[in-house]
Amino acid sequence: MRVQNWNLLKANHMTKSKPRTVDEYIKSAPADSQLKLRELRKILRKVAPNATEAIKWGSPVFEQGRILFAYTAHRSHLNFVPTKPALEPFLDELSEFKMGKDSIQFPYGKPLPKTLIRKIAAFRVKQVQDDDDL
Repeated sequence: MRVQNWNLLKANHMTKSKPRTVDEYIKSAPADSQLKLRELRKILRKVAPNATEAIKWGSPVFEQGRILFAYTAHRSHLNFVPTKPALEPFLDELSEFKMGKDSIQFPYGKPLPKTLIRKIAAFRVKQVQDDDDL
């Protein structure tokens, strides 16, 4: 499944104001990516129910004292950004995905790996909570 009207989205971002809320961010994304954005957001909400959502640097984030994770829509994939230390324990399970320094790419044409996302997100939440307890 390809994201349609990507050029239209880019043109709209140039003429529209930037999204100020996560809902606005999702609504401004191409239709093909909105479903995946909502799906990822739902997973992250369940893992971090006490976190607040915000837009930081143009991306949706979950915060709980500090940023837990972010996510973004791109032309052919979603990026999930839980930080490099949160990804390291899961590198074997992530071997089939394209990764950046702190991020994982999930192509639109494939189902989200929900269980893996939950595990990584839960690890990141615990990591932040443990660090804040010091």
